[in-house]
Amino acid sequence: MAISKKNQGLLNLVKKVHGVVENVDIEKHRQSQDQLGALFGQNKAVVIKEVDIKGTYGEWLCVNRAHMKKYVILYCHGGGYSTGSCLYGRTLTTRLASSTSMDVLSFDYRLAPEHPYPAALEDAVKTWNHLMMYGYGARDVILAGDSAGGNLALALTHQLKREGRLLPRGIVLYSPWTDMTSSGKSHRTKEGIDPVLSDAYLRAAIENYLGEDYPEELLKDPLISPLYGEFEGFPPTYIQVGDQEILQSDSVLLQKRMSQAGVNVTLDVFKGMWHVFQMAPFKTAAEAMDKSAEFIFSICR
Repeated sequence: MAISKKNQGLLNLVKKVHGVVENVDIEKHRQSQDQLGALFGQNKAVVIKEVDIKGTYGEWLCVNRAHMKKYVILYCHGGGYSTGSCLYGRTLTTRLASSTSMDVLSFDYRLAPEHPYPAALEDAVKTWNHLMMYGYGARDVILAGDSAGGNLALALTHQLKREGRLLPRGIVLYSPWTDMTSSGKSHRTKEGIDPVLSDAYLRAAIENYLGEDYPEELLKDPLISPLYGEFEGFPPTYIQVGDQEILQSDSVLLQKRMSQAGVNVTLDVFKGMWHVFQMAPFKTAAEAMDKSAEFIFSICR
């Protein structure tokens, strides 16, 4: 597909903004992402309240108006398991809170390489337990995440299923990283086109998360590559992905596996869009967030 001049300009801007992704200095990368979150995550209609989740920093994002209290969105931020934070995640969490009029809980799970697998998943389970203790039931929670956060949201659901626990009411995923084996064809056909991710970046992120000497078979563990899990009984799921990103196949294959397992799953592929384009302040991103809200409303009736 030919990219329009307008979208090509946006792609070039994203390359410039996210160029830090090639920087091997993880601390600078983390700081740059937080700056991006502070810049694009501002929303005067959303009140942010800090919360301590047994040593894990979290924040509630609530619209400053009458809104629905019955349901809550638990959000897992992206960043390749090595970067990202609640602040970075505000580029999406403030928009989710505003578009759905639901409270959103985001949390700073521990990051690799300082805290490799399964630290992030342990923190996700702890945050889920916090919500249950807070008075919500599993069916009151919509689980959401972008990129590695999408991976974590799916891994958390697999873990809850393994433990025989009730699963969330629904799942919303933005450009989820579902397959650390990189088996999908977009990992080859979109390499060099994707303005945000590259194969080299993903390989470095995997080494950070699993350690340099990880066994290859570990990559097919459903808690690491959720694509390889069993999806029978999973809740309704909504996936968004751009057609200019190397993780496009991760979404396409996930939709196929879920559908085969009888899951109510919808995939929207956005033409000319890149990895987690929903962060950007432009019309298509706003439309994508509105579609997310429509899905959430449909499963909360």
